[in-house]
Amino acid sequence: MSGLTHFDAQGRAHMVDVGGKAQTHRVAVASGRIRMQPATLEAIAAGTAAKGDVLGVARIAAIQGAKRTSELVPLCHPIPLTRVAVEFSVDEADAAVACTATAETVGPTGVEMEALCAVQVGLLTIYDMCKAIDRGMTIDGVRLDEKHGGKSGSWVRGAAQGAS
Repeated sequence: MSGLTHFDAQGRAHMVDVGGKAQTHRVAVASGRIRMQPATLEAIAAGTAAKGDVLGVARIAAIQGAKRTSELVPLCHPIPLTRVAVEFSVDEADAAVACTATAETVGPTGVEMEALCAVQVGLLTIYDMCKAIDRGMTIDGVRLDEKHGGKSGSWVRGAAQGAS
């Protein structure tokens, strides 16, 4: 199982020892979207959804999701986040809401999982707040877009392999 850091030499799951790693500034950006009926999107954009400010609540939920990542993902380290920023954009042509989350820390391990978790929780909150009018919403395209810092340096989706 070489290359998979969450398994020991015997193939057993373990939490990676990051005690000897350098404390560096680390940033990760993730994104995803939720597709819905045009009327659902209209209610969100107009702020007329029955449960209130959908995107405002989803933003707070996404931040909370980033903060609780280590409680949800069993082998993920609890890390001190220095910043979590969440943005939503309405795509009327595709009847979708896109979410982008940026997570930052100064520490020995990255924040990719926190950024990804923030996106998922934000989109799930939109689903929860609007499911009474549209149970057919679809969450898709959740992905890491970029990460910076640490021993492996920078990675940006779409950039040449090995580029920083």
